[in-house]
Amino acid sequence: MQTAIPAFLRYLKIERNASELTIKSYHDDFESLLDYFGDRVGHVPRPSGVTIEMLRGYVTYLHDCQYARTTIARRLACLRSFFRYCCREGICDVNPARALRTPRVGRKLPHFLTTEQVASLLEAPPANEPMGLRDRAILETLYSAGLRVAELVGLGLKDWDRGANILRVLGKGRKERIAPVGKYAAKALDDWLEVRTPDEKAKPELRDAMFLNKFGRRLTTRSIGRMLEKHLKVTGLDSITSPHTLRHSFATHLLDGGADLRSVQELLGHKSLTTTQIYTHVSTRRMRETYEQSHPHAKRTG
Repeated sequence: MQTAIPAFLRYLKIERNASELTIKSYHDDFESLLDYFGDRVGHVPRPSGVTIEMLRGYVTYLHDCQYARTTIARRLACLRSFFRYCCREGICDVNPARALRTPRVGRKLPHFLTTEQVASLLEAPPANEPMGLRDRAILETLYSAGLRVAELVGLGLKDWDRGANILRVLGKGRKERIAPVGKYAAKALDDWLEVRTPDEKAKPELRDAMFLNKFGRRLTTRSIGRMLEKHLKVTGLDSITSPHTLRHSFATHLLDGGADLRSVQELLGHKSLTTTQIYTHVSTRRMRETYEQSHPHAKRTG
């Protein structure tokens, strides 16, 4: 296991172009499995020695620990992928995880902001100081282009085509896409770039980032989260709002405005249309609520 797992993670990174977040999640999943083997089985078996009974015991353990169904489903997907890799590499003869049943996972509707709430949030950062201009540019870009946070912090100066008002974004699986930028976000980016001051002593990959911290180096995803928390307190918006909420709002507002699902899929960089369809449920729910509140014959009588 100690040899096969690192080899599998290298395979994911190099050959499958898996993101750093995926690699970290799978690494944590394996840590959980190895801890279970050590504590409950008494030893860590070779991949070829893992049986379906062992894995079923592990799944029962996860349920007993009250892990979320989404977490359990991800860990089972990790195991299936790992043992499939082991079979392909001749480490195992059979995939013991193939027969494991994945728990049904209900899909929650994504949290999003109204257009008025988005406007309030975008205006929260002060426009008279460099960090305020940076924060405005970050929030405008997240909402205008529908970016994931990891995509935003990965942007470099070279990725911004001001003439065409587009960003070249490196998404999941290192897949590149073009993200259009609206006029408000473009103006906010221009304002930020005028005051942006990189640390010239830092490595190029740190100082050439589009968005920098107060030390002139590339921001982290956690820094974006802390920045948003600060502005949420000012606006009084729901604390469950996260940077990804702006991506949800982007998609929901596009569909509310009449955009077709395929176009939204392309803009979000979703591999599958099924992933994008969750936003149609949001729009349908809102349409139904508006109808019931507004139409005189929609209200039910007792």
